[in-house]
Amino acid sequence: MKNLTLKKIAEACNGRLYHYCPEKDKEVSGVELDSRKVKENFLFIAAKGERTDGHNFIGEVFSKGAAGVICEKEPEGENGVCILVKDSFQALKDIASFYRQGLDITIVGITGSVGKTSTKEFIASVLETKYSVLKTEGNFNNEIGLPLTVLKIRENHEAAVLEMGISDFGEMHRLSRIARPDICVLTNIGQCHLENLKSREGILKAKSEIFDFMKEDGTACLNGDDGMLRTVKTVKGKAPLTFGMAEDHTVYADRIEKKGLFGSEADFHVGGEVFHVGIPLPGEHMIYNALAAALTGSVMKLTKEEIIEGIESVKPVGGRSNLMRLGDKTVIDDCYNANPVSMCAALDLLSTALTRKVAVLGDMFELGEKEKEMHDKVGAYAAGLGIDVIICIGKLAGNIYEGAYRTMKGQASGKGEIYYFPSKEEFMEKQMVMIKEGDTILVKASHGMEFEKIIAMFTEEDTV
Repeated sequence: MKNLTLKKIAEACNGRLYHYCPEKDKEVSGVELDSRKVKENFLFIAAKGERTDGHNFIGEVFSKGAAGVICEKEPEGENGVCILVKDSFQALKDIASFYRQGLDITIVGITGSVGKTSTKEFIASVLETKYSVLKTEGNFNNEIGLPLTVLKIRENHEAAVLEMGISDFGEMHRLSRIARPDICVLTNIGQCHLENLKSREGILKAKSEIFDFMKEDGTACLNGDDGMLRTVKTVKGKAPLTFGMAEDHTVYADRIEKKGLFGSEADFHVGGEVFHVGIPLPGEHMIYNALAAALTGSVMKLTKEEIIEGIESVKPVGGRSNLMRLGDKTVIDDCYNANPVSMCAALDLLSTALTRKVAVLGDMFELGEKEKEMHDKVGAYAAGLGIDVIICIGKLAGNIYEGAYRTMKGQASGKGEIYYFPSKEEFMEKQMVMIKEGDTILVKASHGMEFEKIIAMFTEEDTV
Protein backbone atom coordinates (compact mmCIF):
# COMPACT_ATOMS: atom_id res chain seq x y z
CA MET A 1 0.00 0.00 0.00
CA LYS A 2 1.62 3.21 -1.24
CA ASN A 3 3.26 5.29 1.54
CA LEU A 4 1.86 3.09 4.33
CA THR A 5 4.98 2.10 6.25
CA LEU A 6 4.65 1.56 9.99
CA LYS A 7 6.53 4.78 10.70
CA LYS A 8 4.22 6.81 8.46
CA ILE A 9 1.19 5.07 9.93
CA ALA A 10 2.30 6.06 13.44
CA GLU A 11 2.79 9.65 12.30
CA ALA A 12 -0.61 9.73 10.59
CA CYS A 13 -2.49 8.63 13.73
CA ASN A 14 -0.18 10.33 16.27
CA GLY A 15 0.75 6.93 17.68
CA ARG A 16 3.69 5.76 19.73
CA LEU A 17 5.84 2.96 18.29
CA TYR A 18 6.91 -0.11 20.31
CA HIS A 19 9.44 -2.74 19.12
CA TYR A 20 9.99 -0.75 15.93
CA CYS A 21 12.96 -1.65 13.71
CA PRO A 22 13.70 0.91 10.93
CA GLU A 23 15.69 -1.65 8.90
CA LYS A 24 12.65 -3.91 8.61
CA ASP A 25 10.06 -1.19 7.96
CA LYS A 26 8.17 -1.61 4.68
CA GLU A 27 4.76 -0.80 3.24
CA VAL A 28 1.97 -2.91 4.74
CA SER A 29 -0.11 -5.07 2.40
CA GLY A 30 -3.51 -4.41 3.96
CA VAL A 31 -5.41 -3.09 6.98
CA GLU A 32 -8.02 -5.10 8.89
CA LEU A 33 -10.26 -4.63 11.92
CA ASP A 34 -11.25 -8.33 11.94
CA SER A 35 -8.43 -10.54 13.20
CA ARG A 36 -9.77 -13.47 11.16
CA LYS A 37 -9.04 -11.58 7.93
CA VAL A 38 -5.48 -10.59 8.82
CA LYS A 39 -2.81 -11.94 6.45
CA GLU A 40 0.98 -11.75 6.35
CA ASN A 41 2.32 -8.15 6.40
CA PHE A 42 -1.12 -6.72 7.30
CA LEU A 43 -1.79 -4.01 9.88
CA PHE A 44 -4.33 -5.06 12.51
CA ILE A 45 -6.52 -2.47 14.23
CA ALA A 46 -7.16 -3.77 17.75
CA ALA A 47 -10.34 -2.10 18.97
CA LYS A 48 -12.94 -2.86 21.60
CA GLY A 49 -16.32 -3.54 20.03
CA GLU A 50 -19.77 -4.36 21.37
CA ARG A 51 -19.14 -8.11 21.40
CA THR A 52 -15.38 -8.58 21.55
CA ASP A 53 -12.09 -6.82 22.22
CA GLY A 54 -9.54 -6.93 19.42
CA HIS A 55 -6.72 -6.60 21.95
CA ASN A 56 -7.34 -10.24 22.86
CA PHE A 57 -6.20 -11.32 19.39
CA ILE A 58 -2.89 -9.45 19.11
CA GLY A 59 -0.83 -12.59 19.68
CA GLU A 60 -2.90 -14.45 17.11
CA VAL A 61 -2.36 -11.89 14.33
CA PHE A 62 1.38 -11.77 15.00
CA SER A 63 1.45 -15.55 14.58
CA LYS A 64 -0.10 -15.00 11.13
CA GLY A 65 2.72 -12.64 10.20
CA ALA A 66 1.07 -9.29 10.81
CA ALA A 67 3.41 -6.36 10.18
CA GLY A 68 2.07 -4.41 13.14
CA VAL A 69 -0.84 -3.65 15.44
CA ILE A 70 -2.70 -0.47 16.38
CA CYS A 71 -3.71 -0.75 20.05
CA GLU A 72 -4.98 1.30 22.98
CA LYS A 73 -3.12 -0.60 25.70
CA GLU A 74 0.61 -0.87 26.22
CA PRO A 75 1.68 -4.18 24.69
CA GLU A 76 2.80 -6.82 27.18
CA GLY A 77 4.66 -9.95 26.16
CA GLU A 78 4.54 -9.12 22.44
CA ASN A 79 7.63 -8.68 20.28
CA GLY A 80 5.84 -7.45 17.18
CA VAL A 81 5.55 -3.78 16.25
CA CYS A 82 2.73 -2.07 18.15
CA ILE A 83 1.49 1.49 17.70
CA LEU A 84 -0.13 2.82 20.87
CA VAL A 85 -3.00 5.28 20.34
CA LYS A 86 -5.75 6.82 22.44
CA ASP A 87 -8.59 5.63 20.20
CA SER A 88 -8.18 2.79 17.69
CA PHE A 89 -11.26 3.77 15.68
CA GLN A 90 -10.00 7.34 15.34
CA ALA A 91 -6.63 5.96 14.30
CA LEU A 92 -8.36 3.95 11.57
CA LYS A 93 -9.95 7.13 10.23
CA ASP A 94 -6.69 9.09 10.43
CA ILE A 95 -4.78 6.38 8.58
CA ALA A 96 -7.42 6.17 5.85
CA SER A 97 -7.43 9.96 5.43
CA PHE A 98 -3.62 9.99 5.11
CA TYR A 99 -3.70 7.10 2.63
CA ARG A 100 -6.40 8.76 0.51
CA GLN A 101 -4.35 11.91 0.10
CA GLY A 102 -1.54 9.92 -1.48
CA LEU A 103 -3.77 8.26 -4.09
CA ASP A 104 -4.09 9.37 -7.71
CA ILE A 105 -7.64 8.15 -8.26
CA THR A 106 -11.10 9.55 -8.97
CA ILE A 107 -13.46 9.03 -6.04
CA VAL A 108 -17.23 9.27 -6.37
CA GLY A 109 -19.02 9.85 -3.06
CA ILE A 110 -22.73 9.00 -2.89
CA THR A 111 -25.19 10.04 -0.21
CA GLY A 112 -28.90 10.76 0.19
CA SER A 113 -31.89 9.52 2.14
CA VAL A 114 -32.94 6.78 -0.26
CA GLY A 115 -31.26 4.90 -3.09
CA LYS A 116 -27.59 5.20 -2.11
CA THR A 117 -26.77 1.53 -2.57
CA SER A 118 -28.66 1.08 -5.85
CA THR A 119 -27.14 4.29 -7.21
CA LYS A 120 -23.71 3.03 -6.18
CA GLU A 121 -24.34 -0.17 -8.12
CA PHE A 122 -25.45 1.74 -11.24
CA ILE A 123 -22.48 4.13 -11.13
CA ALA A 124 -19.96 1.35 -10.51
CA SER A 125 -21.45 -0.73 -13.34
CA VAL A 126 -21.16 2.22 -15.74
CA LEU A 127 -17.61 3.14 -14.75
CA GLU A 128 -16.47 -0.50 -14.93
CA THR A 129 -17.00 -0.41 -18.70
CA LYS A 130 -13.89 1.81 -18.94
CA TYR A 131 -12.06 1.83 -15.60
CA SER A 132 -10.83 -0.51 -12.88
CA VAL A 133 -13.28 0.27 -10.08
CA LEU A 134 -13.49 -0.38 -6.35
CA LYS A 135 -16.93 0.03 -4.76
CA THR A 136 -18.39 -0.11 -1.27
CA GLU A 137 -19.41 -3.65 -0.35
CA GLY A 138 -22.34 -4.46 1.91
CA ASN A 139 -23.13 -1.79 4.49
CA PHE A 140 -19.56 -0.44 4.77
CA ASN A 141 -20.74 3.16 4.47
CA ASN A 142 -20.18 4.55 8.00
CA GLU A 143 -17.24 5.81 10.06
CA ILE A 144 -15.82 2.31 10.34
CA GLY A 145 -16.80 0.84 6.98
CA LEU A 146 -15.79 3.82 4.83
CA PRO A 147 -12.15 4.02 6.01
CA LEU A 148 -11.79 0.25 5.65
CA THR A 149 -13.08 0.56 2.08
CA VAL A 150 -10.68 3.41 1.28
CA LEU A 151 -7.83 1.26 2.61
CA LYS A 152 -8.73 -1.45 0.08
CA ILE A 153 -7.90 0.85 -2.85
CA ARG A 154 -4.81 -0.33 -4.72
CA GLU A 155 -2.65 1.20 -7.44
CA ASN A 156 -4.47 -0.75 -10.17
CA HIS A 157 -7.75 1.00 -9.29
CA GLU A 158 -8.64 3.99 -11.44
CA ALA A 159 -11.88 4.94 -9.68
CA ALA A 160 -13.67 4.23 -6.40
CA VAL A 161 -17.42 4.51 -5.79
CA LEU A 162 -18.09 5.09 -2.11
CA GLU A 163 -21.46 5.02 -0.37
CA MET A 164 -21.59 7.43 2.56
CA GLY A 165 -24.33 7.04 5.19
CA ILE A 166 -24.98 9.06 8.34
CA SER A 167 -27.50 9.55 11.15
CA ASP A 168 -26.31 12.75 12.83
CA PHE A 169 -24.65 16.09 12.23
CA GLY A 170 -20.86 16.07 11.86
CA GLU A 171 -20.64 12.47 10.64
CA MET A 172 -20.61 13.40 6.95
CA HIS A 173 -17.96 16.05 7.61
CA ARG A 174 -15.71 13.32 9.02
CA LEU A 175 -16.51 10.93 6.17
CA SER A 176 -15.78 13.64 3.62
CA ARG A 177 -12.39 14.27 5.25
CA ILE A 178 -11.54 10.62 4.68
CA ALA A 179 -12.94 10.20 1.15
CA ARG A 180 -12.11 13.66 -0.28
CA PRO A 181 -14.45 12.96 -3.24
CA ASP A 182 -13.90 14.31 -6.74
CA ILE A 183 -17.58 13.82 -7.59
CA CYS A 184 -20.43 14.08 -5.06
CA VAL A 185 -23.78 12.48 -5.94
CA LEU A 186 -26.88 13.26 -3.83
CA THR A 187 -29.89 11.07 -4.55
CA ASN A 188 -32.61 12.88 -2.55
CA ILE A 189 -33.53 14.36 0.82
CA GLY A 190 -36.28 12.31 2.46
CA GLN A 191 -37.51 11.55 5.96
CA CYS A 192 -35.00 9.37 7.78
CA HIS A 193 -32.84 9.68 10.91
CA LEU A 194 -35.24 12.36 12.13
CA GLU A 195 -34.48 11.53 15.76
CA ASN A 196 -31.21 13.44 15.39
CA LEU A 197 -31.66 15.54 12.24
CA LYS A 198 -35.23 16.67 13.13
CA SER A 199 -36.37 17.89 9.68
CA ARG A 200 -35.69 17.69 5.95
CA GLU A 201 -33.81 20.96 6.30
CA GLY A 202 -31.65 19.31 8.93
CA ILE A 203 -31.09 16.29 6.70
CA LEU A 204 -30.02 18.54 3.81
CA LYS A 205 -27.59 20.38 6.08
CA ALA A 206 -26.08 17.13 7.36
CA LYS A 207 -25.85 15.49 3.92
CA SER A 208 -24.32 18.65 2.41
CA GLU A 209 -21.30 18.17 4.65
CA ILE A 210 -20.11 15.81 1.90
CA PHE A 211 -18.96 18.95 0.08
CA ASP A 212 -16.67 20.01 2.96
CA PHE A 213 -13.65 18.11 1.61
CA MET A 214 -14.70 17.73 -2.02
CA LYS A 215 -11.82 18.65 -4.34
CA GLU A 216 -11.81 22.33 -5.27
CA ASP A 217 -12.29 21.40 -8.94
CA GLY A 218 -14.80 18.68 -8.03
CA THR A 219 -18.33 18.22 -9.36
CA ALA A 220 -21.64 18.04 -7.48
CA CYS A 221 -24.34 15.91 -9.15
CA LEU A 222 -27.78 16.39 -7.61
CA ASN A 223 -31.29 15.07 -8.14
CA GLY A 224 -32.83 18.20 -9.65
CA ASP A 225 -36.37 16.97 -9.09
CA ASP A 226 -35.90 16.90 -5.31
CA GLY A 227 -37.38 20.02 -3.71
CA MET A 228 -34.69 20.33 -1.06
CA LEU A 229 -31.76 19.71 -3.41
CA ARG A 230 -33.10 22.36 -5.79
CA THR A 231 -32.24 24.93 -3.11
CA VAL A 232 -28.53 24.13 -3.52
CA LYS A 233 -27.42 26.78 -6.01
CA THR A 234 -23.63 26.63 -5.74
CA VAL A 235 -21.02 24.17 -4.49
CA LYS A 236 -17.40 25.32 -4.24
CA GLY A 237 -18.38 28.39 -6.26
CA LYS A 238 -19.92 26.40 -9.14
CA ALA A 239 -23.50 25.52 -10.05
CA PRO A 240 -24.17 21.81 -9.47
CA LEU A 241 -25.02 19.48 -12.33
CA THR A 242 -28.50 17.95 -12.10
CA PHE A 243 -30.40 14.86 -13.22
CA GLY A 244 -34.14 14.19 -13.36
CA MET A 245 -37.15 14.20 -15.65
CA ALA A 246 -37.28 17.90 -16.58
CA GLU A 247 -35.61 19.24 -19.73
CA ASP A 248 -33.67 21.92 -17.84
CA HIS A 249 -31.49 19.29 -16.10
CA THR A 250 -27.96 18.46 -17.24
CA VAL A 251 -29.12 14.88 -17.87
CA TYR A 252 -32.78 13.93 -18.16
CA ALA A 253 -35.08 11.12 -19.29
CA ASP A 254 -38.25 11.12 -21.36
CA ARG A 255 -40.34 8.72 -23.47
CA ILE A 256 -40.39 6.39 -20.47
CA GLU A 257 -41.94 2.96 -20.99
CA LYS A 258 -42.60 1.14 -17.73
CA LYS A 259 -42.42 -2.65 -17.80
CA GLY A 260 -43.65 -3.24 -14.27
CA LEU A 261 -41.51 -5.66 -12.31
CA PHE A 262 -39.22 -6.07 -15.31
CA GLY A 263 -37.84 -2.54 -15.24
CA SER A 264 -38.33 0.20 -17.77
CA GLU A 265 -36.98 1.80 -20.92
CA ALA A 266 -36.36 5.46 -21.62
CA ASP A 267 -34.59 7.98 -23.80
CA PHE A 268 -31.69 9.60 -21.96
CA HIS A 269 -30.48 13.07 -22.92
CA VAL A 270 -26.79 13.33 -22.06
CA GLY A 271 -24.35 15.97 -23.29
CA GLY A 272 -26.35 16.84 -26.39
CA GLU A 273 -26.87 13.18 -27.32
CA VAL A 274 -30.08 11.16 -27.06
CA PHE A 275 -29.98 7.40 -26.68
CA HIS A 276 -32.41 4.64 -25.71
CA VAL A 277 -31.55 2.59 -22.64
CA GLY A 278 -33.12 -0.30 -20.75
CA ILE A 279 -33.15 -0.08 -16.95
CA PRO A 280 -33.26 -3.70 -15.74
CA LEU A 281 -34.38 -2.97 -12.16
CA PRO A 282 -38.05 -2.15 -11.46
CA GLY A 283 -39.47 1.11 -10.16
CA GLU A 284 -39.36 4.76 -11.18
CA HIS A 285 -36.70 5.42 -8.55
CA MET A 286 -34.36 3.14 -10.51
CA ILE A 287 -34.65 5.51 -13.48
CA TYR A 288 -33.29 8.27 -11.24
CA ASN A 289 -30.45 6.00 -10.11
CA ALA A 290 -29.61 5.23 -13.74
CA LEU A 291 -29.69 8.96 -14.56
CA ALA A 292 -27.22 9.62 -11.75
CA ALA A 293 -24.95 6.99 -13.29
CA ALA A 294 -25.31 8.50 -16.76
CA LEU A 295 -24.40 11.95 -15.41
CA THR A 296 -21.39 10.58 -13.52
CA GLY A 297 -20.28 8.66 -16.60
CA SER A 298 -20.57 11.82 -18.68
CA VAL A 299 -18.43 13.75 -16.18
CA MET A 300 -15.81 10.99 -16.45
CA LYS A 301 -15.83 11.13 -20.27
CA LEU A 302 -17.55 7.84 -21.00
CA THR A 303 -19.21 7.28 -24.38
CA LYS A 304 -22.93 6.71 -24.75
CA GLU A 305 -22.21 3.07 -25.63
CA GLU A 306 -20.30 2.60 -22.37
CA ILE A 307 -23.07 4.29 -20.37
CA ILE A 308 -25.75 2.12 -21.97
CA GLU A 309 -23.74 -1.06 -21.42
CA GLY A 310 -23.17 -0.21 -17.76
CA ILE A 311 -26.80 0.62 -16.99
CA GLU A 312 -28.16 -2.44 -18.76
CA SER A 313 -25.66 -4.72 -16.97
CA VAL A 314 -26.51 -3.68 -13.40
CA LYS A 315 -27.60 -6.42 -11.01
CA PRO A 316 -29.87 -6.12 -7.95
CA VAL A 317 -28.35 -6.11 -4.47
CA GLY A 318 -29.76 -8.63 -2.00
CA GLY A 319 -32.45 -7.08 0.18
CA ARG A 320 -33.01 -4.11 -2.14
CA SER A 321 -35.86 -4.50 -4.66
CA ASN A 322 -34.49 -7.91 -5.58
CA LEU A 323 -37.05 -9.74 -7.71
CA MET A 324 -37.23 -13.45 -6.86
CA ARG A 325 -39.30 -16.11 -8.60
CA LEU A 326 -40.01 -18.76 -5.99
CA GLY A 327 -42.15 -21.49 -7.45
CA ASP A 328 -45.53 -20.00 -8.28
CA LYS A 329 -44.84 -16.84 -6.26
CA THR A 330 -42.93 -13.65 -7.05
CA VAL A 331 -41.20 -12.06 -4.06
CA ILE A 332 -39.82 -8.53 -3.99
CA ASP A 333 -37.00 -8.71 -1.44
CA ASP A 334 -36.62 -5.11 -0.20
CA CYS A 335 -35.97 -5.79 3.46
CA TYR A 336 -32.55 -4.15 3.87
CA ASN A 337 -33.94 -0.89 5.24
CA ALA A 338 -36.97 1.37 5.19
CA ASN A 339 -38.25 4.90 5.66
CA PRO A 340 -41.49 6.51 4.48
CA VAL A 341 -40.09 7.51 1.07
CA SER A 342 -38.58 4.14 0.22
CA MET A 343 -41.62 2.32 1.62
CA CYS A 344 -43.98 4.20 -0.68
CA ALA A 345 -41.63 3.69 -3.64
CA ALA A 346 -41.66 -0.06 -2.97
CA LEU A 347 -45.46 -0.03 -2.76
CA ASP A 348 -45.59 1.80 -6.09
CA LEU A 349 -43.50 -0.99 -7.54
CA LEU A 350 -45.75 -3.68 -6.06
CA SER A 351 -48.81 -1.94 -7.51
CA THR A 352 -47.51 -2.60 -11.05
CA ALA A 353 -47.76 -6.39 -10.60
CA LEU A 354 -50.39 -8.13 -12.72
CA THR A 355 -51.21 -10.75 -10.08
CA ARG A 356 -52.67 -10.46 -6.57
CA LYS A 357 -50.53 -8.01 -4.60
CA VAL A 358 -49.41 -8.71 -1.03
CA ALA A 359 -47.43 -6.22 1.09
CA VAL A 360 -45.62 -7.55 4.15
CA LEU A 361 -44.62 -4.36 5.98
CA GLY A 362 -42.70 -3.89 9.22
CA ASP A 363 -41.49 -1.16 11.53
CA MET A 364 -39.46 1.79 10.24
CA PHE A 365 -36.92 2.98 12.80
CA GLU A 366 -35.30 6.33 13.65
CA LEU A 367 -38.21 8.51 12.56
CA GLY A 368 -38.40 10.66 15.65
CA GLU A 369 -41.46 12.00 17.43
CA LYS A 370 -43.76 11.70 14.38
CA GLU A 371 -43.04 8.01 13.84
CA LYS A 372 -46.62 6.90 14.51
CA GLU A 373 -48.04 9.45 12.07
CA MET A 374 -45.56 8.40 9.38
CA HIS A 375 -46.43 4.73 9.76
CA ASP A 376 -50.12 5.61 9.58
CA LYS A 377 -49.55 7.48 6.30
CA VAL A 378 -47.74 4.50 4.79
CA GLY A 379 -50.72 2.29 5.63
CA ALA A 380 -53.11 4.79 4.07
CA TYR A 381 -50.89 4.98 0.99
CA ALA A 382 -50.84 1.19 0.60
CA ALA A 383 -54.61 0.96 0.85
CA GLY A 384 -55.02 3.86 -1.57
CA LEU A 385 -52.96 1.99 -4.16
CA GLY A 386 -55.39 -0.91 -3.98
CA ILE A 387 -52.92 -3.45 -2.58
CA ASP A 388 -54.94 -6.65 -2.16
CA VAL A 389 -53.41 -7.88 1.11
CA ILE A 390 -51.60 -5.69 3.65
CA ILE A 391 -49.77 -7.53 6.43
CA CYS A 392 -48.37 -5.35 9.23
CA ILE A 393 -45.72 -6.70 11.59
CA GLY A 394 -44.20 -5.03 14.65
CA LYS A 395 -45.09 -2.54 17.35
CA LEU A 396 -44.96 0.57 15.13
CA ALA A 397 -46.58 -1.30 12.24
CA GLY A 398 -49.78 -1.24 14.25
CA ASN A 399 -50.07 2.32 12.96
CA ILE A 400 -49.66 1.06 9.39
CA TYR A 401 -52.61 -1.23 10.09
CA GLU A 402 -54.71 1.65 11.41
CA GLY A 403 -53.97 3.88 8.43
CA ALA A 404 -54.70 1.09 5.95
CA TYR A 405 -57.90 0.01 7.72
CA ARG A 406 -59.28 3.55 7.90
CA THR A 407 -58.51 4.24 4.24
CA MET A 408 -59.82 0.92 2.99
CA LYS A 409 -63.13 1.32 4.86
CA GLY A 410 -63.52 4.78 3.39
CA GLN A 411 -63.20 3.56 -0.18
CA ALA A 412 -66.25 2.78 -2.27
CA SER A 413 -65.18 -0.79 -2.99
CA GLY A 414 -64.11 -1.49 0.59
CA LYS A 415 -62.18 -4.48 -0.72
CA GLY A 416 -58.88 -5.79 0.51
CA GLU A 417 -57.49 -7.76 3.42
CA ILE A 418 -55.52 -6.31 6.34
CA TYR A 419 -53.72 -8.30 9.04
CA TYR A 420 -51.63 -7.34 12.06
CA PHE A 421 -49.00 -9.41 13.90
CA PRO A 422 -46.89 -8.20 16.85
CA SER A 423 -43.92 -10.25 15.64
CA LYS A 424 -42.62 -11.85 12.45
CA GLU A 425 -42.61 -15.24 14.17
CA GLU A 426 -46.40 -15.09 14.62
CA PHE A 427 -46.82 -14.16 10.97
CA MET A 428 -44.52 -16.96 9.83
CA GLU A 429 -46.61 -19.50 11.73
CA LYS A 430 -49.85 -18.44 10.01
CA GLN A 431 -48.74 -17.03 6.65
CA MET A 432 -50.17 -19.94 4.62
CA VAL A 433 -53.67 -18.64 5.39
CA MET A 434 -52.94 -15.31 3.73
CA ILE A 435 -50.50 -16.17 0.92
CA LYS A 436 -51.89 -17.84 -2.20
CA GLU A 437 -50.48 -19.38 -5.37
CA GLY A 438 -49.43 -16.81 -7.95
CA ASP A 439 -49.14 -13.90 -5.47
CA THR A 440 -46.61 -11.11 -5.86
CA ILE A 441 -45.28 -10.36 -2.36
CA LEU A 442 -43.36 -7.29 -1.20
CA VAL A 443 -41.30 -7.77 1.98
CA LYS A 444 -40.04 -4.49 3.49
CA ALA A 445 -39.02 -3.08 6.88
CA SER A 446 -36.06 -1.53 8.64
CA HIS A 447 -33.03 -3.80 8.81
CA GLY A 448 -33.38 -4.29 12.55
CA MET A 449 -36.68 -6.14 12.02
CA GLU A 450 -34.69 -9.01 10.46
CA PHE A 451 -37.20 -9.64 7.69
CA GLU A 452 -34.48 -11.65 5.95
CA LYS A 453 -35.95 -14.55 7.94
CA ILE A 454 -39.25 -14.10 6.10
CA ILE A 455 -37.41 -14.16 2.77
CA ALA A 456 -35.59 -17.31 3.91
CA MET A 457 -38.94 -18.89 4.79
CA PHE A 458 -40.27 -18.30 1.27
CA THR A 459 -37.03 -19.63 -0.21
CA GLU A 460 -37.17 -22.80 1.88
CA GLU A 461 -40.77 -23.39 0.87
CA ASP A 462 -39.70 -23.19 -2.78
CA THR A 463 -37.10 -25.96 -2.26
CA VAL A 464 -39.44 -28.35 -0.44
